[in-house]
Amino acid sequence: MRILITGAAGFLGSHLTDRFLAEGHQVVGMDNFLTGARANIAHLAGNPRFEFIEHDVSKYIQVEGSVEGVLHFASPASPIDYLQHPIPTLKVGSLGTHNTLGLAKAKGARYLLASTSEVYGDPQVHPQPESYWGHVNPVGPRGVYDEAKRFAEAMTMAYHRYHGVQTRIVRIFNTYGPRMRAHDGRVVSNLVVQGLQGQPLTIYGDGSQTRSFCYVSDLVDGIFRLFFSDRVEPTNIGNPNEFTVLELAQLVREMLGVTAPIKHQPLPVDDPKVRRPDITIARTVLGWEPAIDLRQGLERTIGYFRTVLGR
Repeated sequence: MRILITGAAGFLGSHLTDRFLAEGHQVVGMDNFLTGARANIAHLAGNPRFEFIEHDVSKYIQVEGSVEGVLHFASPASPIDYLQHPIPTLKVGSLGTHNTLGLAKAKGARYLLASTSEVYGDPQVHPQPESYWGHVNPVGPRGVYDEAKRFAEAMTMAYHRYHGVQTRIVRIFNTYGPRMRAHDGRVVSNLVVQGLQGQPLTIYGDGSQTRSFCYVSDLVDGIFRLFFSDRVEPTNIGNPNEFTVLELAQLVREMLGVTAPIKHQPLPVDDPKVRRPDITIARTVLGWEPAIDLRQGLERTIGYFRTVLGR
């Protein structure tokens, strides 16, 4: 298949690009480098099955030739990024989704939307199944990302119901691994980078809030299976093993062999208290579940950041 991946120079988009190429497909990558990095796709230079278009998907999209699949992964995705770029975040979730769905409709292509566990907001149901509608503050600072993705899901389902586009929606839970940006504000990269640089490890609030951490290769495998499945409704992909942020900080400190103090900062507005996916559907429909545990994944991630930071 010839696949368009938007956000192809991003953390997840670049790993997805590698997976589709490894499986023998052709990939057209698209990115405007707002938060993506050229280094993430530099290794693909000269690959005859990869082509790249520098473009903002919030503007009209044109791709010459046949396209059998569209995966829309373009968007700022960390709190630092979407708080710094609120309007582009809203645009890529609305106009970008509209444009990519329009391309999929015109080309007769299968479409997969990268949604997020943030559609559940600060959840009142735990763990979160796909049937839960969420608890989101639409006018809070995080609303620019949460509501952009909720709108994108609604638009995707509308194109499926009204235009008959083959659509898939993945709700992505916390993911980590190589190619994360060192200062993207996500908890794993924050703690690892701070520890490697000899800084105090920053956690927000008392650290009792929970998260579930999925290693990037596991996530990509789940997305790949979802794309080729017949599942139309939103599907959670994430690791159901739950840790407090304080437990994560202590594990990172142990694995790095450092004695850095833990520094507490105020909890951000609307920060979710709990976050854990119910992956019953992924297990039963896709035959998928994560294989990399947190310690294994952190070893690989720490190795990556040692190389990047020269530590």
